[in-house]
Amino acid sequence: MKLEEQVPRNALVWIVATQFVLLFPHLGRIPWWVLALYAATAFWRTMVYLGRWSFPSGYIKTSLTVICFSGVALSYGTLIGLEPTVALLLIAYSLKLIELADQRDAYMVIFIAYFVCVTEFLFSQELAITLYMCVAVLLNTTSLVALHQPGQDRFTHSTIRRAGAMMLQALPLMILLFVVFPRIGPLWNVPLKSHAAQTGMSDFMKPGDVANLSLNDDVAFRVQFEGEVPARRDLYWRGLVLSKLDDGAWRSLRWRDIPGDERRPETPEFEGDYSDYSIIMEPTQQNWLFAMPYATTRDRGIIRSNDFRLVSPVEVQDQKRYQVRSWLDMPLEAELGDWRREVDTALPAQGNPQTRALASQMFAAVGGDPEAYARSVLDMFRQQEFFYTLRPPLLGQNPVDQFLFGTRRGFCEHYASAFTWLMRAAGVPSRVIGGYQGGEVNPVNGTVIVHQFDAHAWSEIWLDGQGWVRMDPTFAIAPARIEFGLEQALAEEGSFLAESPLSPLRFRNVSWVNNLRLQLDAINYRWQLFVLSYDQEQQYQILNRLIGSVGQTQLVFLIVGTWALLLVPVAITMVWRNRGPRPDAATRYYQEFCRRLRRAGFIRPGHEAPAAFAGRVAADRPAWAEEVAAITRCYESLAYAGNEDPAALTELKRRVRSFRI
Repeated sequence: MKLEEQVPRNALVWIVATQFVLLFPHLGRIPWWVLALYAATAFWRTMVYLGRWSFPSGYIKTSLTVICFSGVALSYGTLIGLEPTVALLLIAYSLKLIELADQRDAYMVIFIAYFVCVTEFLFSQELAITLYMCVAVLLNTTSLVALHQPGQDRFTHSTIRRAGAMMLQALPLMILLFVVFPRIGPLWNVPLKSHAAQTGMSDFMKPGDVANLSLNDDVAFRVQFEGEVPARRDLYWRGLVLSKLDDGAWRSLRWRDIPGDERRPETPEFEGDYSDYSIIMEPTQQNWLFAMPYATTRDRGIIRSNDFRLVSPVEVQDQKRYQVRSWLDMPLEAELGDWRREVDTALPAQGNPQTRALASQMFAAVGGDPEAYARSVLDMFRQQEFFYTLRPPLLGQNPVDQFLFGTRRGFCEHYASAFTWLMRAAGVPSRVIGGYQGGEVNPVNGTVIVHQFDAHAWSEIWLDGQGWVRMDPTFAIAPARIEFGLEQALAEEGSFLAESPLSPLRFRNVSWVNNLRLQLDAINYRWQLFVLSYDQEQQYQILNRLIGSVGQTQLVFLIVGTWALLLVPVAITMVWRNRGPRPDAATRYYQEFCRRLRRAGFIRPGHEAPAAFAGRVAADRPAWAEEVAAITRCYESLAYAGNEDPAALTELKRRVRSFRI
C-alpha cells in the first residue's frame, strides 16, 4: 500500500475516540451488548495496527452482521422504528472500523460519524445535547484533518487546534444560514417508538392494561404566563377529550365520527378574567396541543375543535411555540345538542353489572340530581378505602366492577374511567379528559415546567346551566397529587421516579443540586425561545425590522450578498497567505531589473544564474554590458556573498532605477 493511502496513527486514534463519544448519548436507548461490540471492534483494530491480528475474513464479517441484526430484532422485537434503526446505524458504524484498511475506508467511517451526530437530535434538541454534539463534530473533524497528514505517527494536539479553527471560521456562515435561510420542516418523519410503559398522553386509555408504570422525568412543555401564575390546583392542561368507549378503551372522536354540522363550535361571547401565556411544547408526533380551558389563540396553523381543544392540522414533529388566552371560569357548551348528549351517555349493552346497579341506587338516593349524584360518588371515593398507586394490579373481564368492588387500587386513569362509567350509567353526560395537571414553577425565570410524570386524567360532566364541569376523582383519593404534585402523593409508596435513581428531580431537597437544575432549565428555556422556536414567521418579523418588506427576490439577494460579505474576505485571506514568502530587498530590486530587460526581449529562466544571464545580455547589447555587469556583481554580493552593507543595497537600488533601455 502506498504511503499516501495509509491511515496515519494520529487519524486512527481520533476515529476510535470519536466513535465512543458518539455512542455515549445513546447508551440509555440501545442494548448493552452494542457497547461491548464497540469495545471489541476497537480492540480488534488496535491489534491489526500492531500487526498481531489480521483483518476479519468475509465469513467473519457476514456472521457478525447476521448476529447483530438478530440481536437488534430480539432486543426491540422489531427492526422497524426509530430506536432499532439508530441501533443498526451504530452497529454498522462500529463494524466498519474492523475493515478500515486505507483512506477510502476512513472517509466512509468519518462520513457515517457525521450522520450519527444528526441522529441524536431525533431524540433531544436541548442546549446541553447540542453543545455535546458540537464536541463530537469537533473530534470527527479532527479525524478528517489528521487523515490528511500522511506519515504522522505521533498523537498530537495540533490537529484538534486546526479542526477547531476550521469550525470557528465556519461559525459566521452557520449563523447567517440560520437567520436568513428559508425555514423548512424536518427532512424525515419517524415517530419515536417506546419500548416501556411510560406516563404521557395517548389517544386512547384502557385502565388495567399496565400493572407497573415506569415514570418519565422528561419535560412535556414549558409555560410563560404574562401575569401571575394561577394556583397549582387550577393548572389543568386539557389535551384530549375521550368520549367514545370502544372495547373497554376510552378513545377520542375521529374527524369522520363527527357530523358536519357539529365539527365547528360556536364562538361564545367572552367575558370575565383571563390569563395570557405562551407554551413551548416538545415534539409528540401527535396533533393535539395543551392549554387550560377555555382556550383561544390567534396563531396561524392552530384550530379549535368541537370539544374546545386546540389542535394542530399537522403532527407536532418539532418543538412548537404558541400563544394562548384562557378564560378559566367560562362555561363550555352551555347548550348540549342531541348528538353530543347521545355520544357522551353511551355505554356498552353488557358488562360491569355491579357498577350499573350501584349507579342506579346512588342516583335514586339523591332524587335524580346529576350534580348531587356526582358529589356523592366523589364522597364514596373519599370516605371508603380506595388507594392511589402507580403499581395497580391487572384487571380482566368487567374491569370497572373489579376495580370498584375488588382491588380499589389505581392511578388517575382508573378513577377517571370508573367515575365516568358511573355517570353514564345514570344517564349523566360525561367524558374522560387526558392532559397534564400542575407543573413546577421555576423561580429563576417564572416559567412553569410540566413534566411527563404530570400526565393526568380527570372527568367532565355536563350540568344544565353550567355546561361542562370538571370533576377530578383523583383529588378525592389523593388531594396531595393535585395540591403538591405526584412526588408528595407517592411519598409513602416510594415509586416516584423509582426507575430513574439519578434523576435530578429526586434530589430537590439538596439545595445546590436543585438550584443548579433550575438555572440550567432557565438557560434551556431561552435556547428554546430564541433558537428552537425560530420559525418562518419569526424570521420574516426579524428581516422586516432589519431591511423592510421581504419577498422571495429580496431574500435571494440578501442570502447571496451576505455570503459574499463573509466568503470574499476569507478567500482574500487564503490567497494572501498562499502567495509564498516575500523576497528580500536585494532580490526585489534584481527582479525589477529583470522585468525591465523582459520588455527588451530578454527573459531569464528560473534556473539561469545571474552571471550567465548578464553575459547573454552583454553579448547581444554591448552598450549595456558595463551597467548590466555592475548591477549583477552588486546583487551577487548581497545575495550570495553574505554582504549586509546598507550602502551596497542603496547602490543596487540606485543602479537599477537609473538603468534605461
